[in-house]
Amino acid sequence: MSECHTSRRRFLQAASAVPAAFVLGFHLPLAKAADAPAHDPDDINAWLRIDADGSVTIMVPSAELGQGVMTSAPMLIAEELECDWKQVRAELAPTDPVYNNRMFKVQATASSTSARWSFEPLRRIGATAREMLREAAAQGWKVPVAECRAVQGVVRHEASGRTLGYGALAARAAALPRPASVALKDPRDWKLLGRPTDRLDIPLKTRGAAVFGVDVKVPRMLVGSVMACPAFGGKLHRVEARPALAVRGVRRVVPLDDAVVVLADSYWTARKGLAALRPDWKLPQGEPVGDAALMAGYREAARSASALALRNGDPDAHMQAGQAYTAEYEVPYLAHATMEPMNATADVRADRAEIWGPTQVCGEIAHRLAPVLGLPAERIVVHSTFVGGGFGRREEFDVFLQAALASKAAGQPVKLIWSREEDIQHDFYRPAAAARFSAVLAPGAAGIRALDARLACSSIYIRNFPDRVKGGVDPKSVEGVVDLPYALPNVAVRHAMVNTAVPVGFWRGVGYTQNTFFAESFIDELAHHARTDPLQFRLRLLAERPRQADLLRRLAQQAGWGGAPAGRFQGVALSQAWGSLCATVVELSVRDKRITLHRIVNAIDCGTVINPATVERQLEGASIWGLSAALSGVITIGDGRVQQSNFHDYPLLRLAQTPRFEAVLVQSGERIGGVGESAVPTLAPALANALFAATGERIRSLPLARHGFELA
Repeated sequence: MSECHTSRRRFLQAASAVPAAFVLGFHLPLAKAADAPAHDPDDINAWLRIDADGSVTIMVPSAELGQGVMTSAPMLIAEELECDWKQVRAELAPTDPVYNNRMFKVQATASSTSARWSFEPLRRIGATAREMLREAAAQGWKVPVAECRAVQGVVRHEASGRTLGYGALAARAAALPRPASVALKDPRDWKLLGRPTDRLDIPLKTRGAAVFGVDVKVPRMLVGSVMACPAFGGKLHRVEARPALAVRGVRRVVPLDDAVVVLADSYWTARKGLAALRPDWKLPQGEPVGDAALMAGYREAARSASALALRNGDPDAHMQAGQAYTAEYEVPYLAHATMEPMNATADVRADRAEIWGPTQVCGEIAHRLAPVLGLPAERIVVHSTFVGGGFGRREEFDVFLQAALASKAAGQPVKLIWSREEDIQHDFYRPAAAARFSAVLAPGAAGIRALDARLACSSIYIRNFPDRVKGGVDPKSVEGVVDLPYALPNVAVRHAMVNTAVPVGFWRGVGYTQNTFFAESFIDELAHHARTDPLQFRLRLLAERPRQADLLRRLAQQAGWGGAPAGRFQGVALSQAWGSLCATVVELSVRDKRITLHRIVNAIDCGTVINPATVERQLEGASIWGLSAALSGVITIGDGRVQQSNFHDYPLLRLAQTPRFEAVLVQSGERIGGVGESAVPTLAPALANALFAATGERIRSLPLARHGFELA
């Protein structure tokens, strides 16, 4: 598993023995070489390798979470490179600043940014390599470069018909200076981008060749399991290690600040040893938090929210002058429940450390571990693996800290694997939230004259990015309302930040998941109050937003809005997030509170579609994720701890319950937007709005199971 990186100069020297190759150059992992290159993110040597046989290996800078970036990123380079896609291979890039996400300025995969930040830079990398190959051919033939054309992995001299493959040109091209600027192809000339393309990572996964975090093996490695204090804020007081050490194969018990780790020859042995322990926990003082009190606090805070996040026009005056319609909503805490268990592998020694694991933030791990391990960050090497589901959970560092501390204590490598119970009960949860929406309709119910939205939830940013919380407002807590897709003349959005002992974090869709449910449910209520079709009501609000209106119309056409078969009912929702527009129609029928989902139709305008096949699958996956949460997702708190523990009481959608999906992909030509999270926010409100159409029961809180609904 250990990767061996070398400096550019050393690699160039080695390249003389294998002349026909572009080369890759990185710094030495444990001590910077004197000849290590400066970090130049536009150096093609860091991004691709062309071998003598013409095969092209492209580095992927983002974590592969299942979202298909291991295909979409190479597509960007390959399109401009004009190589033969059948000869393209993809590799996960090492942890190095050259691969930083240019929106975050750190190597991280989050907020549906992988395509957004890399869309132009990676195309420039491909175009630069293409031009260097053309120049190399032109010099060899002693002809003007304008007469040389790159196509399908060869350079052709049009006048003479001579051709040279990229493999034969690579060594000469690698010695040329990089052109200062290159022209990118007109989208009308694209041959690869915008076409359905099979994912490069799927064969690796289907034959078991893809290495996930739980697959990592290191010589002399012990396997660990962990038990954390079950109560929020609790600490480990003491633990008697002998019962665990009496289990055959258990090698060590490592006490941590708020947890205990058992190290053994195998995972199940470690679990057996852990079960033998009876740790003495030091619980936090005061009344333990409970779900009922927490939710009551959020509801009260929403009613009195005062920190102003947005004000347009004079909403207060219009609210006082008109007849206001008011509704209150709430949603619970949610867990991530990633398919691959939380895990990390660490080899910590006196002078260095090496880390392996599934992460969305490989560029930050060394800096987080450095003060804990007493090592400089440059002495900590981080190797990313394939990720079996991220959803924001892999942006945290807890499992890496535990693995590193356990390895340091044991003096040998440790792979730490969390149980599902540990995962469910010690997550960084999607915040529970409450909201109070009020509005005054325009004369003749032609639209909304004024809207007042008050939101209450815990802050995600306050823990890791406190500088982003300004004026008592966490931007993540109000997204989805401060940026409504509709043009409203008078709007006020206020926030109440209610931080509790329950840890919260980024969850697929973040604030949009709760706030779009609130806002789009309320828009639907206003349409009903105005005695107007919900779709037509939204289109009135979009009279000045043609792009949003166009998406809704295309969705309505695909879904057959207003023409559902007898006994079926439809609900709609719209959002704009991560630079994209997404709208959803849910079509269902209900009998005795048993829901049959007949169709889910998603429409997305992400500006430019790189791989339509991937976009469709992401819409489906996001919808399934949103359905699980809307139908049954809930984390409850009792006696200061999470009450759920596994999939028997935190169920996910099953295959037999999954409906038919349809997708509308709009190529608007606007700036590229994100895809992976887009259908999560719209699913719950579209589902709740369809249920209202079917039953007349307005759903203002989730999950639906709490209202007696279940899937047929």
